[in-house]
Amino acid sequence: MNLDFSDDQKFLKEEAKKFLEKENALARNRTVLESGSKTDDELWKKIVDLGWTGIRIPEQYDGLGLGHLELCVIAEELGRYLAPVPFSSSVYLFTEAIINYASDDIKQKILPKLVSGEVVGTLAVTEALMAPNKDNISTNCENGIINGAKIAVPDAEIATHVVVVTKTNKGTSLQLVDLSSSGVSIEHQENIDESRGHFSITFENVESELIGDEVGGWDLYESIINQAAVLFSYEQIGGSQAALDMAINYAQERYAFGRPIGSFQAIKHKLADMYIAITLAKSNCYYAAWALSTNSADLPTASATARVSSTKAFQLCSKENIQTHGGNGFTWEYDCHLFYRRSKLLSLNIGSLSNWKEKLVTSLEQSNIN
Repeated sequence: MNLDFSDDQKFLKEEAKKFLEKENALARNRTVLESGSKTDDELWKKIVDLGWTGIRIPEQYDGLGLGHLELCVIAEELGRYLAPVPFSSSVYLFTEAIINYASDDIKQKILPKLVSGEVVGTLAVTEALMAPNKDNISTNCENGIINGAKIAVPDAEIATHVVVVTKTNKGTSLQLVDLSSSGVSIEHQENIDESRGHFSITFENVESELIGDEVGGWDLYESIINQAAVLFSYEQIGGSQAALDMAINYAQERYAFGRPIGSFQAIKHKLADMYIAITLAKSNCYYAAWALSTNSADLPTASATARVSSTKAFQLCSKENIQTHGGNGFTWEYDCHLFYRRSKLLSLNIGSLSNWKEKLVTSLEQSNIN
């Protein structure tokens, strides 16, 4: 079993890194926060022009027809530079739902426009301040007409379409909604990282199209989330590595009592703990990427393991980076807080750490039974 990326995938990763560094994506993140805008339109257009939004989309729909591994290396670099674009919501969540479960008619209509950037998608599931499950979904869909409300929907104001998890008479279903439809209203919800905005959406007699079937929608949602967890984990290790690099650079440059602070035992311990956490998370992410790319039966376990370890790593690294910078780390002028904000957001965006720990335990129990 070879868990390493191919030379082509490593080249793609390096080129993505060069592009985001050249475009100064981290500075763009700060600009979005300071201006109150919801995304960086210029950077998003350039990403679309590079074809990143079509990485997983088959060639027959104008995409590149590549695999999940190529998406993983892109995700890591987007996480490293905190790119303020709706890539994760549109590509990890929405596009995968369309590719895997939509009808041919919907694919013909939506996928080419995702490649060109005409369509930006997102996924709406949460309704209350609790972990969503198939028993607490109340947004109703009857004969394709949706009524209800969703909260914490990422990039909803930027998106043109959304896949909504709804309750039907037969069970749970995924429904595709055009956000320009009559009866849709969107309101901004404040969160700790406004460079990736979240919104509430209210649906009043809104027309929709079925994705998959009317009974097994929750299983389809779980499958989408398991896939997305791997990609978000790569974002998290990208952010973790960036935070560690920042801390190391500062520890080498900052002097106290006539010597670099990196020479002090306390700082060495912080940096060592960060490195160990990242190394563990990377190992789990590599295995999860393999499980995702091969459609392995181990994916639920592998994705949960990657999610838990990468969330812990990013939380630790973003905090210790601030501590390594001392008093400066808490100021707006330094970039430390940008990574702390993103670590907090990503620790909750597709379920909290405790939820994913529970998923991991359940998955391990199930594998032992089988």
